[in-house]
Amino acid sequence: MKVLRFNKDVCSVCGECEKACASLYFKDESREKAALRVDMSSDSKDEPVMKACIQCGECIPICPVGALYRAKNGTVLIKKKICVGCMACVGFCPHSVMYYHADSIEPVKCISCGACVKACPADALRLEEEQVPAEV
Repeated sequence: MKVLRFNKDVCSVCGECEKACASLYFKDESREKAALRVDMSSDSKDEPVMKACIQCGECIPICPVGALYRAKNGTVLIKKKICVGCMACVGFCPHSVMYYHADSIEPVKCISCGACVKACPADALRLEEEQVPAEV
C-alpha cells in the first residue's frame, strides 16, 4: 500500500499540499477541509510537522456500522453510503489524523492519493510503498 511520507527539513509550511487536498475533495482550498495538516510543532524545536492517516486500520473495528474497510491496495477507506457521521473513528484515532468538518457527513481522512505530493513546491512529500498490515 502507499503511505504518505514527509521531509520536515525542506518543508516551508506554505500550505499548497493542504489546498490541493481540500480542492480535490471539497472544491474549496480551505485548510480545515484537507485530509492532511502541516503545522509548526508546538515544542521547542519549532519545526514543521505533518499529520495524515498512516493507514494503520485500527479505526476499522470501531465503526458501529461497518463503514470503514481496508481496500485491496491496503488503503483504509470509508463507505460514504453507509457512514452515519457518528465520528466515533475521529474520536478514537490513535494518531489524531481523522478529521471532522461541518461540510461533510463522513470523516475526512487521507487516502494516499498523491494530490498533495504533486502540489508541494519543495518536494517535502512523497508516496512510499509499504507492506499491507495483517488483518486485526
